Amino acid sequence: MTRRSREVGIIKACVMGAALAATLAYPAQAQEKKLTLSGTAALTTDYIFRGLSFTDEGPAIQGSFDATYGIFYAGMWASNIELDGTSVEIDYYAGIRPTWRGISFDIAALYYTYPGANDNLAEADYFELKTKAAYTFGEKLTLAVTNYWSPEFTFETGEADALEFSATYAFGSKLFNFFSPSISGMVGSQWVDDLPHYTYWNAGLTLGFLDRWSVDVRYWDTDLNDTGCVSYVGIASTCDARVVGTLAATF
Repeated sequence: MTRRSREVGIIKACVMGAALAATLAYPAQAQEKKLTLSGTAALTTDYIFRGLSFTDEGPAIQGSFDATYGIFYAGMWASNIELDGTSVEIDYYAGIRPTWRGISFDIAALYYTYPGANDNLAEADYFELKTKAAYTFGEKLTLAVTNYWSPEFTFETGEADALEFSATYAFGSKLFNFFSPSISGMVGSQWVDDLPHYTYWNAGLTLGFLDRWSVDVRYWDTDLNDTGCVSYVGIASTCDARVVGTLAATF
């Protein structure tokens, strides 16, 4: 086992172990069972997935639908894309969001699908297991660690891990007595057996308004070179630095 595999394995085991303990430790939360339906709609200047443009640097319309019952949730998410002959991505997910000693956990199964993809030789659709732990300090600063593990990444490129560290700071006062501002950033790395390892990161400002609306401006970049970028998305320029704007609404 490589050093990287051991490090990722240790982190993943800690997160999953703590999350399992959390699922056994909160009878109060179990009593708050109520079915809630919600959704999102978003318009973004570029669909970025782990630092890579999935729309060939073009805009995307995205939406999701979720059902929540207690700590359990399930839903689906969709976006237009421009990858390997397909123009749509539809993802399905289900999981739990328990809390324990102030730590919020998110453990979920995700299934990414690409209807119409040119995958006669290798399957484009794939599964990931998500494990996340987050803690909020003083109701403003939230730190989180998230791992995504796949036994077989897209187009059968082997076992994969993506590990992300993120921070979000929510300001207590409103901007211009209208916007609720927050700043956030994330650093992540992805390892895939048959693809180059790379690191990606972002930083941005989010402004919430009218309770259900938000606008986000975010800088993205990766350390992938042109050859590595082509191996992931087929176009060298789609891994370069960029600024992305997103308008979103919840309902």
